[in-house]
Amino acid sequence: MMQNDTFKDRLSDRAKDTSRPMLAHQCQGRALTAQEMALADALMDIYRTDGHDFDQVAAALQARGIAAPKSGQTDWTKALLAAELAAINADLDAAYAEHGYGA
Repeated sequence: MMQNDTFKDRLSDRAKDTSRPMLAHQCQGRALTAQEMALADALMDIYRTDGHDFDQVAAALQARGIAAPKSGQTDWTKALLAAELAAINADLDAAYAEHGYGA
């Protein structure tokens, strides 16, 4: 028997109240790994300082020595960046499907 989670219900109601129902269940099904957080932090800094072009982003990640969370590689390319982001996204989607709301 599942119990209702009042906090989650209130968040869902609040998201609907703000005319943004697509945010009612926005979350991650698991916490990010340390490697994923390192990549996320580096990406935010790179986007701010170096731009959004994947070739430039890959070069900046390589220059910083950031390890790819899934493959462990540090020789970043545009293709590796796209593959890593897709793999992380797929893993987060699977975790959400399995665990639902909240990490």
